[in-house]
Amino acid sequence: ARINGDPAVLRNLMQLPYTSEPIWRARLAEMTVPGRGDLLLVAEQEVGGAQRVVGTAGLHPVSALPRLRHAAMLGISVAVEAQGQGVGAALMQAMCDYADRWMQVQRLQLDVYVDNTPALALSRRFGFGHEATQRAYALRDGAYVDSHTMARMHPQPPSAALQAGDAAPPAGD
Repeated sequence: ARINGDPAVLRNLMQLPYTSEPIWRARLAEMTVPGRGDLLLVAEQEVGGAQRVVGTAGLHPVSALPRLRHAAMLGISVAVEAQGQGVGAALMQAMCDYADRWMQVQRLQLDVYVDNTPALALSRRFGFGHEATQRAYALRDGAYVDSHTMARMHPQPPSAALQAGDAAPPAGD
């Protein structure tokens, strides 16, 4: 609630202002129901001798439909005071690693406002490519703004290796 409620962070998210801790608690409880498939992470830094959350990330299935189970949506937010310190990169690395190594995610996608230069650069650094520009995608502070849809395909999709003694598939299959 603290990070996403900061006006400087909020302007680059799809969240609404004036959310509260109870609203975020309810959202988080809903997303962590067993079997739902969402992954939520936080990044912490030591500030004044105490750990403080300075970034959040979520990996969310695009749909429960069987034909779309291979796709996930990614979102990251970083507190203003921690931006430019590698927090976003650490969260992005963790999300990509989880999607690639632990889930059946072939397609990882995200939306970024066209004027969010740091997020665009971070996404490109991790292999996300521009797929589309959505005109007047979202209302932000009284004006419609465009957004880029970006996606990253799994760099090395897993496969099952044949073991000694396994029958090879028939030719032509």
